[in-house]
Amino acid sequence: MTAPLSTAQDPLARLPEGVRGLVADWSSDQRAFKVSWGKAMMWIFLLSDTFVFSCFLTGYMTVRMSTTVPWPNPSEVFALEFGGQPVPLILIAIMTFVLITSSGTMAMAVNFAYRRQRRECAILMLITALFGAMFVGMQAFEWTKLIVEEGVRPWGNPMGAAQFGSTFFMITGFHGLHVSCGVIYLIVVALRVLGGRYERTGNYQIVEIAGLYWHFVDLVWVFIFALFYLW
Repeated sequence: MTAPLSTAQDPLARLPEGVRGLVADWSSDQRAFKVSWGKAMMWIFLLSDTFVFSCFLTGYMTVRMSTTVPWPNPSEVFALEFGGQPVPLILIAIMTFVLITSSGTMAMAVNFAYRRQRRECAILMLITALFGAMFVGMQAFEWTKLIVEEGVRPWGNPMGAAQFGSTFFMITGFHGLHVSCGVIYLIVVALRVLGGRYERTGNYQIVEIAGLYWHFVDLVWVFIFALFYLW
């Protein structure tokens, strides 16, 4: 039987007990801070993504406040005609409603997952993915209208400040990419849930991790909606 190392032989022995426990957990690839590695890595990813979106939105606000050329009026730019009358921000309101509703279906899916009701969980995840796909489709329609009918480009804008096009396409496009990736992610997880992959292990935490990503995407849209369409 191997004798334990003395204080002189073990450099960790001089550390406080709590620090030694933390080092032991990390070095043995166990849970740290009572949070699974999957959830911890998703939080780290979302934190880094928060910094990216914060930089984009801060840059947008800086450009908008510093430009001397008039900024296009969102109520006019993003209006749709119904019966010959322009209705401001109607498409954006529908997009926002769809995305916020998808957060509710995702939360219900997580609830059903932890209750081991995999059929209901998978259906709600697929409904959430459908809402996400609808959002991306409406965003594609919005882009097409701005590019084809309004003549907006990343490098120019006939309605006012040239920076409008570059900031709009960059930030909404980056967010749309996140939604598109989320749709694929949800579909893959939902099909695995339906196939019983997580039933065998009894661990449905992947559904909660997918929910964290989806709620983050929805939260970012709230800030984009406020700054781009209401300001």
